[in-house]
Amino acid sequence: MEFTLRPFNPGDVKSLVKYGNNEKIARNMADRFPHPYLEENAVAFINHVMNENPVCIFAIDINGEAVGGIGLHPQADIMRKNAELGYWLGEPFWGKGIVTRAVVQMVEYGFQNLPIDRIFARPFGVNKASQKVLEKAGFVLEGKFERTFYKNGIYHDELVYAIRKG
Repeated sequence: MEFTLRPFNPGDVKSLVKYGNNEKIARNMADRFPHPYLEENAVAFINHVMNENPVCIFAIDINGEAVGGIGLHPQADIMRKNAELGYWLGEPFWGKGIVTRAVVQMVEYGFQNLPIDRIFARPFGVNKASQKVLEKAGFVLEGKFERTFYKNGIYHDELVYAIRKG
């Protein structure tokens, strides 16, 4: 299935709510990605990312509709040569290889446009699909931390995957 990565815009509010308001997505995301995901959450998110320079968070667009998001979060201080990768995709599009291809594009974008040498991601230990995405995109498991994420009253393992420039 074809997709493009593009900056978010105010016209994406309805599609963000349509695809983002899904407990199956929220359960593997940080709490700042709420469930339910409401119009006010989408508006606040779009207003935040539209001020980025350079743009580091993109819509995953299929047929003109934002059906997910992917972004790099540059780190600061002694972690300044690193960026954290995050992503999500609407459930109707799961299992089609979209996120793996989007991750590969974001890695290329990050290494070309940001002063970083390492991109890392921290999936939940129970999120096997995300682990497979990262491995297919060339990321290597660097570590496992037991019971570090606390989500919905349950402790989860945190995995750290990374890919390095060059």
